[in-house]
Amino acid sequence: MSRALIRFAGRTLAVALLAGAAGIAQADASAAPPALYGFGTADAAAQRDLERRFDAHLDAADMRAWMQSMASAPNHVGSPHDKANAEFVLQQFRDWGWDARIETFEVLYPTPKSQALELLAPTRFTASLKEPPIDGDASSARTDGALPPYLAYGGDGDVTAELVYVNYGMPDDYKELARHGIDVKGKIVIARYGAGWRGLKPKLAYEHGAVGCIVYSDPHEDGYRAGDAYPKGGWRPPEGVQRGSVQDMPVYSGDPLTPGVGATKGAKRLAIKDARTILKIPTLPISYADAQPLLAALGGDTVPANWRGALPITYHFGPGPAKVHLAVQSNWDMKTLYDVIATLKGSQYPDQWVMRGNHRDGWVFGAWDPLSGQVAMLAEAKAIGALAKAGWKPKRTLVYASWDGEEPGLLGSTEWAEAHAEELRRKAVLYVNSDTNVRGFLDMGGSHSLQRLLNQVAADVRDPETGVSVLERKRAKIEVDGYAKDATPEQKESAKRAADGDVPLEALGSGSDFSPFLQHLGVAALNLGFDGEDQQGGVYHSDYDTFEHYVRFGDPGFAYGVALAQTAGRVMLRVADADVLPLRFGDVADTYGRYVEELHKLADGERERSVTLGRLLDAHAFALAADPTRASAPPPREDAVPFLDLAPLDNALVRLRASAKAFDAAYAAAAQKDFALAAAQRNAVDGVLQGIEQALTDAQGLPGRPWYKHMIYAPGLHTGYGVKTMPGVREAIEERRWGEANRYAAVIAKTLDGYSADLDKAAAALGAR
Repeated sequence: MSRALIRFAGRTLAVALLAGAAGIAQADASAAPPALYGFGTADAAAQRDLERRFDAHLDAADMRAWMQSMASAPNHVGSPHDKANAEFVLQQFRDWGWDARIETFEVLYPTPKSQALELLAPTRFTASLKEPPIDGDASSARTDGALPPYLAYGGDGDVTAELVYVNYGMPDDYKELARHGIDVKGKIVIARYGAGWRGLKPKLAYEHGAVGCIVYSDPHEDGYRAGDAYPKGGWRPPEGVQRGSVQDMPVYSGDPLTPGVGATKGAKRLAIKDARTILKIPTLPISYADAQPLLAALGGDTVPANWRGALPITYHFGPGPAKVHLAVQSNWDMKTLYDVIATLKGSQYPDQWVMRGNHRDGWVFGAWDPLSGQVAMLAEAKAIGALAKAGWKPKRTLVYASWDGEEPGLLGSTEWAEAHAEELRRKAVLYVNSDTNVRGFLDMGGSHSLQRLLNQVAADVRDPETGVSVLERKRAKIEVDGYAKDATPEQKESAKRAADGDVPLEALGSGSDFSPFLQHLGVAALNLGFDGEDQQGGVYHSDYDTFEHYVRFGDPGFAYGVALAQTAGRVMLRVADADVLPLRFGDVADTYGRYVEELHKLADGERERSVTLGRLLDAHAFALAADPTRASAPPPREDAVPFLDLAPLDNALVRLRASAKAFDAAYAAAAQKDFALAAAQRNAVDGVLQGIEQALTDAQGLPGRPWYKHMIYAPGLHTGYGVKTMPGVREAIEERRWGEANRYAAVIAKTLDGYSADLDKAAAALGAR
């Protein structure tokens, strides 16, 4: 996302770095290129030539024109422009030579019927709940047909109650409220965006007894504290509102009424009241202009320093004297999704699918999110089509998808994946996702068997601003972040790993369309995109996510659109044409070993913390340390933490390390012989590797949420988008469910043993002894 040098250094240093980069590029041109992972020598040379021709077809002007057209009108699910964009994308794919079609699904998609928010006491104020046009942004005035700011899948209701400020509305915030003697039962809460996914805020509010929830963007995280507000700068203006979904996606993604099956017209559906992912209380998003009068009316104690935002007021907890009326009524209608699916059939292995996707729907215009990624994907598809028209054919089948309905809850991708689940389990090799894309640094997340492949690809793509590879720029950023005085332990560990070898892949949680493929079906996945130098916070999910804003503050010349197309396109082409699927498993064993080590440390840390807490309570330390003039209570005493049985995981890791080492050695030996394998041998190896990620799934899924079947990666129940690795054990420890932690240690160990057994089969097929 060293980028820090480029961002903050003066012009002289920047010029020097660019000159140095040019020298590096010249030196690289005269050196022999490194071997391509998955290719013999002759095929590697042909592959590099193919990628040069692919690059030649990428055109930033195409991306700009496509975005300007696709973001020219409101683009939410059910809008005329959403369907028009689907038809436009379909025609483009067909013109480029792809076999393309639209697949439709019928999903529950609530939209606002009426919304109201009023402060009734101690003064009166009516929230505008609107986003006015911005001078100089013509799109922001073209809002006919746009939906007002709202939170999809929140409950209907009309409530009046005292207001309580709950900071970010996360679990630790409610613990802090309890220490101050504050109960939100029967109250309306107001929470600021940040620290966790928005859907957790009303969910946790309801679980604590609140009758309504307001979520606002505080300028501390998202506004003038970060930089000049739009239109002078790119940051959120006072009236800007972050829309979004509050569907309980950590339970399952997709249509709330058809969990686990595609939402076709004839699908069996739940009653709305029985859908677990629809929330129970009325919830509204508001701007900081609308939030300030509400927060200013609160009384009670002032909040701790880390609860204070950047508004020019004193932040108080409440409850009262602020009294609020909140009313939300929705149209609970069915809407049609339009997924565009395009295919180039493989010439040798048509039943091995290499998949690529980016969603197309937005909350309003959606220039940043998602069309910046969509147009890069379209550029890839156009370039690949040109290669195919010139005579090249992929060995494996390429499948490109323009998803609808991602914003409300990954609807289009989930329903398609569920509808095609059995075929995907048999055929899908890889799913490559992207979403928002702007200036900055390559985000690299995904299945760790793909780490070597992605590092090689990133080393071959030049960063538009510096001239060095996007890999080296990413590596420098990770190392600089790890060097910082306030670096987290995770940042320090990542910096060490990046300095000593490949740039590590981030584990994937949720928040985009990779989730149904990776976490439900067990298809290996990557999530790619550039970011880090933008000012997207100012427009995220608002009326101001426009073409005009993007070309000023996102990626003005679409150079990073080209870089994304080069990166994702190379992944697609290499996996499609590799002699043997390009997976490496030492990276998997090393990464999973760190996860198990983290579990040991987490359990030990909880044990030590409980002992320390007991000692402090016995000594009445919290009472002695508190301000006696303010209400404050000590935290509750915790039960002792038992010693957990993580031995099954430790033993499974020993086997995984041995199996990964044997496979990687056999793979390297085959590569030295240019993968001169008999057809049956090659098919046997690829047959195992195609579905090996599925060995990491368990049919019973995670506790309380069986839709999530991957035992290594999942979104956290209390983090939303944020990942929890080995979640069956990690979350059980965090929630102090000791029996469940022991049980899932055995479950995960069993999946790792199955994964190792598959590696042993693949190594044997390669001729390992």
